Amino acid sequence: MMTNLFSSFDPLSSVLNLSLNWISTTLGLIFIPYIFWAMPSRWSILWSSITKTLHQEFKVLLGPMNTGGTLMFVSLFSLIVFNNFLGLLPYVFTSTSHLAMTLALALPLWISFMIFGWVNHTQHMFAHLVPLGTPGALMPFMVLIETVSNVIRPGTLAVRLAANMIAGHLLLTLLGNTGSSLSVSLLSTLIFSQILLLLLESAVAIIQSYVFAVLSSLYASEVN
Repeated sequence: MMTNLFSSFDPLSSVLNLSLNWISTTLGLIFIPYIFWAMPSRWSILWSSITKTLHQEFKVLLGPMNTGGTLMFVSLFSLIVFNNFLGLLPYVFTSTSHLAMTLALALPLWISFMIFGWVNHTQHMFAHLVPLGTPGALMPFMVLIETVSNVIRPGTLAVRLAANMIAGHLLLTLLGNTGSSLSVSLLSTLIFSQILLLLLESAVAIIQSYVFAVLSSLYASEVN
């Protein structure tokens, strides 16, 4: 029985005194199509077409000289989208609804981009703090604003993903808890609305994974 509304998102719940919730993060590995099949399945063909499309898009964002970097962002998209969809299954822990997971993805990427940019392209990083055409009197304020906007980037990435994941799950939980007190006619309406919300959450799972990966690639392209 839930002690509060957010207890379903508690990573400390245990089975046999072992915290097994975070193991759900690795369950997405079993959905990766096998490349050694004699005949590729429809799932593997679909996923290959998705990864090829993402590779082409990330290559445009990163530039033709950074095609190897697209592998990192395609893998990032795959990890997030698998965890988002697994969270829609009953009794599966949603790791991407926790800042511990999303911040662990966003913060190392941002720190590595900043270190690479300031070490290898110092003048470009300084010039990026002052937009072109800024009046001299406003330059100190623009530097401060641009610095703050750069610093909060990993936080906005992490909070955006976690908030979108937890909001839909909370809505589904709230509506599902009212089912026992409804009549048969209202119960059918509730089930239909739950199905529509589940479809919406599936779309959100894909969109938020795509947004996280694209924004990360844009941050990488700025320092290159």
